[in-house]
Amino acid sequence: MFDLTDRAKRYQEDLLDFMDTHVYPAEPVYEEQMRASGDPHFQPPVLEDLKTEAKRRGLWNLFHPHPGRGPGLTNLEYAPLAEIMGRSHLAPEACNCNAPDTGNMEVLELFGTEEHKEKYLKPLLEGTMASAFAMTEPRVASSDATNIELSMVRDGDSYVLNGRKWFATNALHKNCRVLIVMGKTDPTAAPHRQQTMMVVPIDAPGITLLRGLPVFGYQDRDGHAEIDFTDVRVPVTDVLKGEGEGFAISQARLGPGRIHHCMRTIGMAERALELMCKRAQERVTFGRAIADNANIQDWIAEARIEIEMIRLLTLKAAHLMDTVGNKAARTEIAAIKVAAPNIALKIVDRAIQVHGGAGVTDDFPLAAAWAHLRTLRLADGPDEVHKRAIARQELRKYTKKEI
Repeated sequence: MFDLTDRAKRYQEDLLDFMDTHVYPAEPVYEEQMRASGDPHFQPPVLEDLKTEAKRRGLWNLFHPHPGRGPGLTNLEYAPLAEIMGRSHLAPEACNCNAPDTGNMEVLELFGTEEHKEKYLKPLLEGTMASAFAMTEPRVASSDATNIELSMVRDGDSYVLNGRKWFATNALHKNCRVLIVMGKTDPTAAPHRQQTMMVVPIDAPGITLLRGLPVFGYQDRDGHAEIDFTDVRVPVTDVLKGEGEGFAISQARLGPGRIHHCMRTIGMAERALELMCKRAQERVTFGRAIADNANIQDWIAEARIEIEMIRLLTLKAAHLMDTVGNKAARTEIAAIKVAAPNIALKIVDRAIQVHGGAGVTDDFPLAAAWAHLRTLRLADGPDEVHKRAIARQELRKYTKKEI
């Protein structure tokens, strides 16, 4: 069922070669350029070089399902490619397949005006612009989108925005020019018709980037920004799809985004397993390699078993998205969003243990991977929300009563 198509195999071979010849060698160069800049949000030249090479090889916009924007791969074809890119924190942006730009490009493609597509979508597809998605808020539990408080009040041919967002990933990227903002236009409407999404330039009057939020002490290069909106005027023409459509857009956006995260997470787990195996064979304690210890062998065996499990579940979700649609695949998407980060997190944690003190330093990618994966258990909905959705679907099978 999950055999690769010929074109997916070609992309896989090309991408693996790109990783070996360009991406992995670029990682230490990237770190050195970042350190030398002294700016946590610096855009290092080596990343731009990688983008140029990826474009040259045709490894660009691989995520995009629409032919002409990208190669038009299915979710099932894209899954192994996203996994390969997930092995390095540089590869997704190098191939213009990084969140949140991918989700924002999809939103602009489906719901943007021709002006939005020319002004924002085109440079996003070309990789010359970055974007951010402003949905999460500091004062409410944003896992329930109906809690969103940022107000969007109609005033003539504009809306006036007031409120605060945070964890707007990419907002501190040097190339970020636009935000997709979710707010509340009608507090009296039905719960899922109160929210609206708008396209807002990041330099619009009244927008203040307050700070970049650290994640376990890391300041990500693209930034997780806290943003204040004070009397920000947005033309009515910059509303996406229509007033009250924000919740529907968010569901359309987050489904594919969640499975993309999980695809990349498998690649991260694979790399952690590789590093664990190599380190276990190199390190000697009490006269023998630690790879000879039964508990280390258990960890390695369990990691292989669990990676195969989450890969199969991810491929099943991708297959269902392609064949019956995102809505019908919602249980599988929710399941993999819980399983993949948790399993990868355990594998990375054990790889850190095998590396000893070196594992918690930046000499290896494990500590940063752990921080990212632990955050992913909250991003795009916390584990508990997805488990609740899965449980409700299961319970419906055995009762006529609405759960």
